[in-house]
Amino acid sequence: MTEKEIKEYLSSSGALLSGNFLLSSGLHSPDYVQCALALKNPFWAGELGTALAALWNGAEPEVVVSPAMGGLIIGHETARALGVDFIFTERENNEMTLRRGFSLAKGSRVVIVEDVFTTGKSTLETAALVTARGGEVIGALSMINRMGGRALPFPQESLVKMDLTTYPAVPQIS
Repeated sequence: MTEKEIKEYLSSSGALLSGNFLLSSGLHSPDYVQCALALKNPFWAGELGTALAALWNGAEPEVVVSPAMGGLIIGHETARALGVDFIFTERENNEMTLRRGFSLAKGSRVVIVEDVFTTGKSTLETAALVTARGGEVIGALSMINRMGGRALPFPQESLVKMDLTTYPAVPQIS
């Protein structure tokens, strides 16, 4: 899939939104990509996961780990395309954790898969958890990269780079 085809699908699926959005980073944006709308179609979710897996050219991963919620579907489909297991992290008491019986074998080579990179916060929190559990983060993949040129401390690839405007909250004048 080309970047143009992916952007066309994001648009036709209703995933590209305009308005005033509060991002999980605390920043605001007039534009938002609601990847869940693009991933609701199982055929396209599989196609996007396959395209994302095709971007990976590093060491062979043993497991894909995604932060919930946004990374669940695309992480699963990317793991399917890579032929590896898939697990996910969840926030518990404001901290990333593995639940539901998930574990990592010591030394497991992990690729983190997200729907969108914005600040990298959830990717870095997931990486810290993987490392604390004895895994090795060998890279990260996302459908959308809105990091504006910022890089993660390990190899990263994305299907689409979008420089969408973000800004801090404007204080209310009383």
